[in-house]
Amino acid sequence: MYISSLENKKIKEYIKLKQKKYRDSYNKFIIEGEHLVEEALNSGFLLDVLVLDTYDYQIDFEKTYVTKEILKSLSDLDNHSLVIGICKKIDLTPSSQNKILILDGIQDPGNLGTIIRTSKAFGIDMIFLSEDTVDLYNSKVIRATQGIIFYLPIKRCDIIHEIKLIKHKGITIYGTDVINGIDIRNISNYQKDKFCIIMGNEGNGLRYQTKELVDKNLYINMDSTVESLNVSIATSIILYEFTRR
Repeated sequence: MYISSLENKKIKEYIKLKQKKYRDSYNKFIIEGEHLVEEALNSGFLLDVLVLDTYDYQIDFEKTYVTKEILKSLSDLDNHSLVIGICKKIDLTPSSQNKILILDGIQDPGNLGTIIRTSKAFGIDMIFLSEDTVDLYNSKVIRATQGIIFYLPIKRCDIIHEIKLIKHKGITIYGTDVINGIDIRNISNYQKDKFCIIMGNEGNGLRYQTKELVDKNLYINMDSTVESLNVSIATSIILYEFTRR
């Protein structure tokens, strides 16, 4: 198939996917670049592939060839990709929920994407996002995940309700607190089999209602001249310690 007009019905719908309200309405989102397209294909979420009409892209999937103008209109990058994919929103069921990460008000898309990628690297079973966390299908989030978004169950929800359900299962809820926390290096091995870690907003940390549900707080021992760490870096360190035996 070849499409050359921005007025094409399908292209007009795809352009709308750059806005969250239409991603939610159509239950679809945009990805850019060959790596992400191939990850989407491998995981079963790929719906359409748009390829520059002069580019010979080899993929075992029906392609729609389009003009440079169309690709540019779909892209969020200064230098648009030669390949763009359209995907259905991801719905994965975790095989277990023993190792859970909850994100409370994360706003930076790069932070969210990096945290998702790190979570998969360190064996997290499930991520829950607060309703005010940045959109999972934001283009910057997707790029930062490097395709891991297709392989890790992630759910946006009322996290207060979810935390109460997790506590009812007997899983320890961990927050972060420099003053009242436990040195992360002192977490014992038996505590690492089942846990729920909550990481808070970049500027404000955990909101009050979330803090009230925390069983234990953690802190990362570091040089006192460093006031705080970026939330994605802090999450990486904590998750690494929870895998270390």
